[in-house]
Amino acid sequence: MASSDTAESTRRDFLYVATAAMGAVGVAAVAWPFIHQMNPDAATIAAGAPIDLDLSPVAEGQIIRVFWRGKPIFVRHRTPKEIADEQNTDLASLIDPAPDSARVKPGKEQWLVVYASCTHLGCIPLGHQGDWGGWFCPCHGSAYDTAGRVRRGPAPLNLPLPPYEFVENTKIRIGAGASA
Repeated sequence: MASSDTAESTRRDFLYVATAAMGAVGVAAVAWPFIHQMNPDAATIAAGAPIDLDLSPVAEGQIIRVFWRGKPIFVRHRTPKEIADEQNTDLASLIDPAPDSARVKPGKEQWLVVYASCTHLGCIPLGHQGDWGGWFCPCHGSAYDTAGRVRRGPAPLNLPLPPYEFVENTKIRIGAGASA
């Protein structure tokens, strides 16, 4: 008789555990839509919520493109040669003079973050192109250096800088709370 009680207790225990597990799954399934609705809407995010970007996978010399507020942004991991070339550029030779140091964050000279839109008519320039190895706009021939400064027109201005800040050594936040 004892073996029958043990078998019955084991089946009963299994039924309790299985019922509790199914109840927990059911509660989670009902709660999920309520929790998920607290996340910001995609339109709200597109309207200007800040974005965080991990820079650690970006190789030296690589340019990546991300979107913030519906606009493309270039993030370039500059090489030491590119940095040295741009720091030694004669500002008098530039269409829109700006020192390299004004276009990057102090201590993070290897990272350049600019809007990816030509200042002539808004085309998206091609990276690693042109006489200065920066960007070349295929629409009308504007050329930018690796600091995003216009070197040959018809573009009148340098590639603009979006508001961004480093939140960690290899992580940036583009948008709210950041300064250009």
